[in-house]
Amino acid sequence: MKFCPNCAATLTIKIPADDSRERYVCEACGRIHYQNPRNVVGSIPAYGKQVLLCRRAIEPRFGYWTLPAGFMELGESTSAGAARETFEEAGAVVQMGPLYSLLNVPHAEQVHLFYLAIMTSPDFAAGEESLEVALFDEDDIPWSELAFPTVKQTLEWFFADRAAGFFEPGKEFHVRSRDVLPSERI
Repeated sequence: MKFCPNCAATLTIKIPADDSRERYVCEACGRIHYQNPRNVVGSIPAYGKQVLLCRRAIEPRFGYWTLPAGFMELGESTSAGAARETFEEAGAVVQMGPLYSLLNVPHAEQVHLFYLAIMTSPDFAAGEESLEVALFDEDDIPWSELAFPTVKQTLEWFFADRAAGFFEPGKEFHVRSRDVLPSERI
């Protein structure tokens, strides 16, 4: 960032008064420009015992499989964004469940949130950002072709929790969370 989006003056990097971090500061209008993590929201769309995955038609990780997810938009909740991304990328209408996993990806300046979701029908179709979309049994997941460590981690937790019976009525589960380090690769 070089210029102030408010007044177009050149920005400086300094620690503002009453702050502890360097920020982009406009000396002309006094505005402090904060940079914060971006939220990636998605779902784990289940139909029976299968999970819906999308093969990416965009970079990064073109051609790799992922859960339907994308950047949250202004004016929407995280769960509404996850449902929107599921429809846009996979053409699937889902009944949103609770938040399932929250993964911090500080090196990419992102936070990934995945919700449990039940497909309302077996209908789905590849959206503009997907080459193809398919339902997978756990044993058929293309583990070596998953796009991101957060997707792999979420699916591993999901299948382990499902096998342990945590998704049965009356059972409680806790939101899964961890930090994903830059050295992690699929």
